[in-house]
Amino acid sequence: MSTLSDLVLAQGRSTEADVEWLHLLVGDWQLLADLAFADIVLWVPTDDDSFVAVAHARPSSSATLFYRDFVGQHVKPEWAAQVTEAFETTTIIDSTTPTWYEETPTRVRAVPVLRRLAPSGKRTTDFPIAVITRHTNLSEARTPSRQELTFNECANDLFAMIASGDFPDLGAPTAPRRGAPRASDGLIRLDIDGMVTFASPNALSAFNRMGFAGELEGESLAEVTTALLVDRKDVVDESLPLVVTGRAPWRTDIEARGVTVSLRAIPIRDRGERTGAIVLCRDVTEVRHQERELITKDATIREIHHRVKNNLQTVASLLRIQARRTHNDVARDALGQAMRRVAAIAVVHDTLSEGLSQNVDFDAVFDRVLLLIAEVASSHNTTVHPKSVGSFGVLPSEYATPLALALTELVTNAVEHGLAGRDGEVTIVAKRTDSKLSVKVRDNGIGLPEGKVGSGLGTQIVRTLIQGELGGTIDWHTLVGSGTEVTIDVPLNWLHKS
Repeated sequence: MSTLSDLVLAQGRSTEADVEWLHLLVGDWQLLADLAFADIVLWVPTDDDSFVAVAHARPSSSATLFYRDFVGQHVKPEWAAQVTEAFETTTIIDSTTPTWYEETPTRVRAVPVLRRLAPSGKRTTDFPIAVITRHTNLSEARTPSRQELTFNECANDLFAMIASGDFPDLGAPTAPRRGAPRASDGLIRLDIDGMVTFASPNALSAFNRMGFAGELEGESLAEVTTALLVDRKDVVDESLPLVVTGRAPWRTDIEARGVTVSLRAIPIRDRGERTGAIVLCRDVTEVRHQERELITKDATIREIHHRVKNNLQTVASLLRIQARRTHNDVARDALGQAMRRVAAIAVVHDTLSEGLSQNVDFDAVFDRVLLLIAEVASSHNTTVHPKSVGSFGVLPSEYATPLALALTELVTNAVEHGLAGRDGEVTIVAKRTDSKLSVKVRDNGIGLPEGKVGSGLGTQIVRTLIQGELGGTIDWHTLVGSGTEVTIDVPLNWLHKS
């Protein structure tokens, strides 16, 4: 399924600014459908003077009319004239008689979508950039409750604002979707003075849990929240007064008696003038508790990685000091190799300690690992020109640690054995696909003696890491002419399953 951007731009009648506006509108798509108790479909004009559906929302507050999604389809003939009229006249057009859809009577309303040209000012596009159709199921007609009447009234206000370019509001900051209040979570209707004219049962319950014992209707929402937060003035969000009076399209959280309620204000405007507001509220106590736990967990994990890195670096330093004081060449080399192995692992933990994710940019890790090789080269009177080609990409720590250690061994072997006492190059070529990571470590040294692979500790470590821990394959061979090339293939199949 194509994205909204692809579908809109493919019709050839919309600009990037139009697409951005429609994205903002679709961000509140579910809210509009729930308040209207209706399916809503977004249509954009095409080059052949027709319309194509680019978004469709079903109400969670009532039964849907449409089992199948309309996205990507051309407007149906029975709606085409109404949609076209709304588009050409820039006015809301209601069906004059019930429209039947698969033996179900419906009422259709076509709403033109105008785009405001700037956050301030009243200028809009001269013509609609799209049309919304609202499809109400008439077969479930019954005497509506006061809540249903209020929800419908709110929906009518928002659709009227869409037709005048007042909604969505360009002045509204982008808020996180996690824990965002929905119509069913709680809805409060305010008049122009910030007095509550309606509060849904869920909204009243949320305030009751914070310690408010009365009825919200007839009260000033600002005064109610101020009384609840009288002991928390030091931690109250500065935007709260604008939200609870309905003056700004913002979102904030209030907390009292251990209960956290998220509030989102939607100012209602008529021809640009504010006439009241909708305030959506949701008890997000558990959501915020989980978020705090995650933040604490992430901070703990980062601290652990930081301490592990420090400890590994201490071990590496001790090994380096011991190597320098050792007079036996074999022991000195063994201690030096152990130091580099520990340092390579420390690099991965250092990278993990810098962010919240347990994934690492392995290209950055490997660049730091290559710096360890300079010490190897200097101890063997060798000038090495390392060269890295391609990209490893982002890898989880389960991959990064063994891979960093294995590549450290391979590059070290290339310097110590292939290029010992001579100048040369070591080239690392990384190629990644969706299913596999391939790495080649190539040097222009003396090549493998008689083409045989060594059986030392370094080779055993590499085999264990690549074949055992990463489930990959490794192959050594001498290049034609001179040098050695080691090829590693690591499958990434289980990476996508984790």
